[in-house]
Amino acid sequence: MKKTILLVLLTFSLVRPLTAQTTTKVYKLSAYGIKPNTGENISPLLGKLLNEIKRKTTDQEAVVIQFQKGKYQFYPEGAVIREYYISNHDQVNPKTVGIELDKFKNITLDGNGADLMFHGRMLPLALIESSNVKIKNLSIDFEKPQITQVKIIANDAAAGSITFETAPWVKYKIKDSTFYNLGEDWELQPNSGIAFENGTKHIIFDSGDIRVGTKGVAELSPGKIKAYHWKNKKLIPGTVIAMRGWGRPNPGIFVHKGKDIRLENVKVHYAEGMGLLAQLTENIYMDGFGVCLRGKNDPRYFTTQADATHFSGCKGAIVSKNGMYEGMMDDAINIHGTYLKMMKRLDDHTLIGRYMEGQSFGFDWGIVQDTVQFIQSKTMDLWDAKNTIASITPLRANPQDPIKEFKIEFTNALDKEIDPSKTDVGIENLSWTPSVVFTGNTIRNNRARGALFSTPKPTLVADNLFDHTSGSAIVLCGDSNGWYETGSCRDITIRNNTFINALTSMYQFTNAVISIYPEILDLKNQKKYFHSGIKIENNKFDTFDQPVLYAKSVDGITFKNNNITTNTAYPAFHSNKKRVLFERVIGAELSNNKVDGKVTDLLTK
Repeated sequence: MKKTILLVLLTFSLVRPLTAQTTTKVYKLSAYGIKPNTGENISPLLGKLLNEIKRKTTDQEAVVIQFQKGKYQFYPEGAVIREYYISNHDQVNPKTVGIELDKFKNITLDGNGADLMFHGRMLPLALIESSNVKIKNLSIDFEKPQITQVKIIANDAAAGSITFETAPWVKYKIKDSTFYNLGEDWELQPNSGIAFENGTKHIIFDSGDIRVGTKGVAELSPGKIKAYHWKNKKLIPGTVIAMRGWGRPNPGIFVHKGKDIRLENVKVHYAEGMGLLAQLTENIYMDGFGVCLRGKNDPRYFTTQADATHFSGCKGAIVSKNGMYEGMMDDAINIHGTYLKMMKRLDDHTLIGRYMEGQSFGFDWGIVQDTVQFIQSKTMDLWDAKNTIASITPLRANPQDPIKEFKIEFTNALDKEIDPSKTDVGIENLSWTPSVVFTGNTIRNNRARGALFSTPKPTLVADNLFDHTSGSAIVLCGDSNGWYETGSCRDITIRNNTFINALTSMYQFTNAVISIYPEILDLKNQKKYFHSGIKIENNKFDTFDQPVLYAKSVDGITFKNNNITTNTAYPAFHSNKKRVLFERVIGAELSNNKVDGKVTDLLTK
C-alpha cells in the first residue's frame, strides 16, 4: 500500500507546473508570418525563430510559443540537419528535423489544435538536452506514409493470385513487374504486411506478419493491381493490408537527455519509426498522448512503423495516463535499459563493454557514480555485488565515429568470475531505471504485443483496456543475448485492467495474455530467479483461448481475484493449453480466480 501511495504522489508531483518563473514571454507564431492553411513550408521560418528565441531568453525566463489552430506544412527544404543516434532505430544519418528544441529550458509549445504535416523522411520533433518542456494540443502526421494501404478485391486461391486496389492517397509505380510505393524523396518496395478486418480494424486472426505480393504484378487499371504470385487464403475480399518494409529511420518525437518533459493532448498519426522515443531522460509525463488514427472515420488502418512509445535508459518517472495506442506495427510501450556485453577484462577494476544490438549504439551509456550490476547472459543469474563507475571513456578510432565501446573503470574490484573468458557477461546500469505509472490507456488493433516493462523500480499498470492486441497484452522480458534489453522487474502491480481477445497471432515472447518471459538460454543451470514481486489482481480477461498467464524464472508472484470469461470469437489455436503455466517459479499465490463465474484452481486447468 505504501508503494502505491508513493506512486500516486509521484504522479501528482509531475502534474504541478514545471516552472514558477516570474517572467513569461509569449510568442505568437502568426506575428512572425507562420500561419496555418497557407500550404507554405514553415521549416526554415520556424527554425530561424527558435534560434532567435533561444538567443534572447535567459534561464530565469519562461517561454510560450503558440500556434493557431489549423494545418502547417513542413518540408525538408530549409529544415535543420542533424546527426542523432537514436535507440532502437536505424542508425542512418544525417536527420532532417522539422522542429528542434536544443538546450531549451522552461518552454511550452502550445499547438492550440495545430495539425503539423510533414513530408519526405523527416524527424518531426526533437527535444535535445532540454528541461522543463511542455508540448500540448497538437498532432503530427505525414502526407505520404511509407506504409502502403491496399484492399483485397479478388482472391483466386486456386490460381495463386490476388487483386488489390490502393488507397486513394497512395502513389505508386510498377517497374519490371514490381510494385513500388512512391513519396516526395523516396520509393519503397513493400515486402511484408499486416492484414486487418474491414470495418473492425482488428488484425486478421492467426495471420501475424504476412508475405505480400509486390513482385510479378500488373496494373489492370489505375489503382487496381493483380499480383500473380501471391497466395493466401485468409485474405478474403474486403481485407485491408498495411504493406511495409522494415526500416525505421525516425520516430515522430525524439527526446535525448531531457528532464521534466510533459506531453499533453499530443497525437502522432504516423511516423516511419516509433511514435515517441526517449533515451537518457529523467521524468516524462504524458496525459492524453496518442499514437492513433484520426477518429473512427479515418480511412487509414495503421499508425506507426514500430512501437507507439519506447523508453531506453531513462530514469525518474515515466507516466502515461489516458492514452490511445492503436494500429501501430509494434508495442504500445516498451521500457528498458541496454546491456553492454563485456568484451575484455583489462584488470581487477577495468573492462571494455560494447553495445551489441544493431539499432542501439552511438549514445552515452553511463556516467561517473552510476551503479552497475553484472549478469551471466546464458542463465541470467546476477552477481550479488554491485559496483560504481569511477570513469567511463568511449573507445573509437575517430572522434566522428558512433560510440560502440566503452572503457569502464569501477570503484571496487570486480569479482574474479566476472570475466568474458569464462562466461558471457552483461553489464546493466541501475541508475538509469525509472518508476512507471501506466493507467487509463487504451491499446488496440496493433501488431506484436501491448506493453513491455523491464525496470526494477515500482511499476503500476492499472485501469487499462487491452483490446485485440495481436500478441500478448503484457510482457515482462529481459534479454542479454539478442535484444540486450535490461532487466528484471522487482515490484510491479497489474490490476483492474481489461483484456479482450489478446494473443490472436504468435510473436516473440507471446506464451499467454500476460507473458513473463526473460530470454534464458540455459534455464536448467540457473541458480537464482530473474523476476520477483509481481502482483496481478482484479483484472478481467475476455478470451477465446486458454493461456492467460505464463511465467518463467520468478520468485514471488500473486495472481488473485481475476475474472476469466471465455468466448467463441476465434478458434483456440495456441500451443500452450494451460490457463496458467509456470517454469521455474517459487513463491506463487493463486486464489479466488474465476472462470466463467466459478472459482477455479488454474494450475490444474
